[in-house]
Amino acid sequence: MNYFIELIGWIGAVLIVGAYFLNINGKLSSASAAYIFSNLFGGIFFTINTLVHQAYPSMIVNIIWVFIAIAALFKKEKK
Repeated sequence: MNYFIELIGWIGAVLIVGAYFLNINGKLSSASAAYIFSNLFGGIFFTINTLVHQAYPSMIVNIIWVFIAIAALFKKEKK
C-alpha cells in the first residue's frame, strides 16, 4: 500500500509540474482541457499522498488546487 501511495504522489507531481512546464513554454494553454485535467488529477493524487503522510497543510493546499480545477472545468463548459 505504501508503494502505491508514493507512486500516486509522484504521478501527481509529474502531472502538475509537467502541465506548468508546458504552459510556460507555450506548448499548453492554461484554458485547455489537458492542462485543467492534469491539475485536477495531480491535485487529487497529491491530496491522497499528503493525507496518508499526515501533511495536513499540504493536503489543504491540494484540496484547494482541486477545487480551482473543478471551477475551471465548469467555466469551460459554460462557453
